[in-house]
Order: sequence, then structure tokens, then C-alpha cells
Amino acid sequence: MSLTSVKAFFAENAPDISVIELEQSTATVELAAQGHSVEPGQIAKTLALKLDGGTILLVAKGDARLDNQKFKAMFGTKPRMLDLSDVEAETGHPVGGVCPFGLPHQMKVYCDLSLKAYDIVVPAAGAINAAVKIEPNRMADLTGAEWIDVCK
Repeated sequence: MSLTSVKAFFAENAPDISVIELEQSTATVELAAQGHSVEPGQIAKTLALKLDGGTILLVAKGDARLDNQKFKAMFGTKPRMLDLSDVEAETGHPVGGVCPFGLPHQMKVYCDLSLKAYDIVVPAAGAINAAVKIEPNRMADLTGAEWIDVCK
């Protein structure tokens, strides 16, 4: 269902972007970078985080780390990852395939400024072996994301 919802999202909103499905898993930044022949930073990892108001998605470059102080200054709390057992139920995507596309319900999406280091980034696309290649600004526009600075 997840891969299907992502493909439907792109068919409706950006038909020029194709979902890339590889035979091998791309569930980690390292595997995805190898599979797509890009550097780890170009992998746009999507983190599902808990806030008092619900779950948010934060997309950041693959080798970036959250800066707890910046995150707390932005959101008033320290970052807390969604429990692994809740990720698919909340996002509609399996761990390793979480992305800001084809979500089952409206979620607030943020893109970290770290993504702007690249002309093209490679976020997952709803499955552990699927991704898209997209410009960071276009990804933010398509998902209604807000640009923030919460990574080191």
C-alpha cells in the first residue's frame, strides 16, 4: 500500500518524477547511497518525531545529525523519535521507506536546511527499496514543508 500511495502521489502531483525501485534494500543511508551511486549526504532521510501536537516528519541530509539545542529552540522540547512499532501505523510507510509523500493523513513536514547543500536529493519512496531523485526545493513545495535549521 505504501509504495502504491507514493506512486499515486507522484502521478497526481509530479508525473515527471518516477519512483526508482532497486532489487536490493536501500533501508539505511549507507545502502541507499551505494544503491543510487550518490554520497550519503544526498540521501534525504525522513525522521518521524513525536511532539505534543502529534507526529511530525523531518527530512534531512543523510549524514546530518539532529542538534538537540536547535530542535528544542524551535519546538520547545527535545527530539523524540516515534517508536519503531508505531512508524508504519502513523506514516503509512515501513521503517526504511518513510518519506513525506503519499501519507495516509495530513502531517506537518519540515525540511532541514542541510538538504540545500545538494541540487538533487534521494528520499525513500514508501518501501525499503524505493526512492526518487528530486530537487530539495521541489520536494518541500510538493509536500508543503517548512524549511528549518535543526541539524548539526
